[in-house]
Amino acid sequence: MTCLATPLQAACGGSFSSFLSGLKDEALSLGHDPAAVDRFFASARIEQKVLNADRAQGVFQRPFIDFSRRLISQDRINRGRQNAERYGETFARIEREFGVSRGVLLAFWAFETDYGAFQGDFNTLNALVTLSHDCRRPELFRPQIFAALELFKNGDFDPARTTGAWAGEIGMVQMLPKDILENGVDGDGDGHVYLKTSPQDALMSGGKMLQHLGWRAGEPWLQEVSLPDDLEWSLTGLETTKTASEWAALGVTPRDGAFARSDLPASIIIPQGRKGPTFLAYPNFSVYFEWNQSFTYVLTAAYFATRLEGAPVYDAGNPDPGLNSDQMKALQRKLQARGHDVGDIDGILGAGTRAAVRAEQARLGLAVDAWPTAELLNRL
Repeated sequence: MTCLATPLQAACGGSFSSFLSGLKDEALSLGHDPAAVDRFFASARIEQKVLNADRAQGVFQRPFIDFSRRLISQDRINRGRQNAERYGETFARIEREFGVSRGVLLAFWAFETDYGAFQGDFNTLNALVTLSHDCRRPELFRPQIFAALELFKNGDFDPARTTGAWAGEIGMVQMLPKDILENGVDGDGDGHVYLKTSPQDALMSGGKMLQHLGWRAGEPWLQEVSLPDDLEWSLTGLETTKTASEWAALGVTPRDGAFARSDLPASIIIPQGRKGPTFLAYPNFSVYFEWNQSFTYVLTAAYFATRLEGAPVYDAGNPDPGLNSDQMKALQRKLQARGHDVGDIDGILGAGTRAAVRAEQARLGLAVDAWPTAELLNRL
């Protein structure tokens, strides 16, 4: 299998030696020094463990309550608050320059690398080369190789020794080489951007990247709310927005205190249906999907950020039992057979599957809350 490639761009698949030659030719066409190109690619090779990791992301099959309880512990909260104090000057600078609240970056720092303790041991260049050679998503990873080459020229990347996550992210908040090039900040003033060893560099760079992705300074992102029993459930989900004042008129109330911003458009999120946890998502919540596209991860990270800034533990409620992985795949196949685009049959409740579930719940006269249950599966 070979993917389409523009001139001088290395096609995916095929012989690795030919693929590597194509990468070198493209690097030369971009104006890089031949000797530097040879040094950069000297140790590059395919790593099967990268492909194995790419195909084994089962953690995102967990529902929100299970996933969030797995990732959020009192120890992580305590260390987050300690880091907020330890790097208070850096967080104050981030808030001043980029408008990103400290809880947001602390949550990413915690989830991505446990505050820098586990940054990944995959060789970054090999990971990027492997995923570019693989024909699943080469267009996402090939540009990162040449961004890493730029970092190498600047003395901020060692092709033989730089390590990180299986998908090529580097450092304490796990940023791809292109993001580092565009948003890297020398937070500690040493003349380099070292996201693996400098918390100041990592946090400042993460803050700048979030601003670049559209983060709106000084605005909230998520707030827990309580919903009335007679709410029209089809209004829930990211597809519908109303101001907090308009939601209040429908009986929606903040669980703790007042609405963070009553004038902002916001959506009601019910990750495990109408009987489970309920949140109000403000515009900044959408920026999280630019960082990670998993709904469960995004919601958990956004919620944890609020916890680190003093919000209470969410009310888990008593949601209807969900589907296991095999049942979810069966549901996806049934939805697909009815003409819905659910993406891959992967057992993950992603955006496409949620939309299809809502449509079928409406057709069958069920509560339209995007939470698939055994009843829905049986009715289909």
